[in-house]
Amino acid sequence: MTAIQQRGIHQVLSAESLDKLKSIMYTKKVEKGSYLFWEGDTADKLYFVISGRVRTTKTSDTGRSFTMYLHEEGDMFGQMDPFQDSVHSFSAEVTERGDIGVIQRKDLEVLLWQHGDLAIEFMKWMGLMHRLTQTKFRDLLMFGKPGAICSLLIRLSNTYGVETDHGIYIDLKINNSEMADMIGATRESVNRMLSDLRKEEVIQYQDGRFVINKLDYLRTVCQCEHCPKEICRM
Repeated sequence: MTAIQQRGIHQVLSAESLDKLKSIMYTKKVEKGSYLFWEGDTADKLYFVISGRVRTTKTSDTGRSFTMYLHEEGDMFGQMDPFQDSVHSFSAEVTERGDIGVIQRKDLEVLLWQHGDLAIEFMKWMGLMHRLTQTKFRDLLMFGKPGAICSLLIRLSNTYGVETDHGIYIDLKINNSEMADMIGATRESVNRMLSDLRKEEVIQYQDGRFVINKLDYLRTVCQCEHCPKEICRM
């Protein structure tokens, strides 16, 4: 089997620039179920996943939690607004224990001022994160829940997919309730849509994980724009 996608900030930052960022990090051990920050907390840090997993969520007015991103080893996340008193728009929950590198905003600003090459690469990363958010909202708003579930499966394949003789094996256990939280749907509607995709032999299950048999079918339903995999990911 061959992995499809390399993850993380390594896609836009050189090894030298990443080493500079690591030089100002301090490491924090985190346990499953803990939170790095909540919506409304002061946004004065960035977070780098050394090990473990983190998901960022948004709470609606009705109290429902909506999953925005799944972060793994090599991912960096957080808000860097131009305003000193900005607050987080999302919450960050640890879903698998590990180590998180924490970067203080004031330390980052000094580093970017000292190293122009790092500043340029950092701007590219911020642009990438902005476009990633835009495409996710496109998936949710433009083509209904069937389009959203198909786009989610494509993103999962780009992020966790492994090519096999039988299709793209998504090496992540994820249940229908979690998928519902990612597209703003009910678990029942996700059950129904996934059942329809199985009947069409678009997907199948193997060892409790998804296998995508007909990627082009999914792309047609969500009117895929063939974005780079750095953007079309979880």
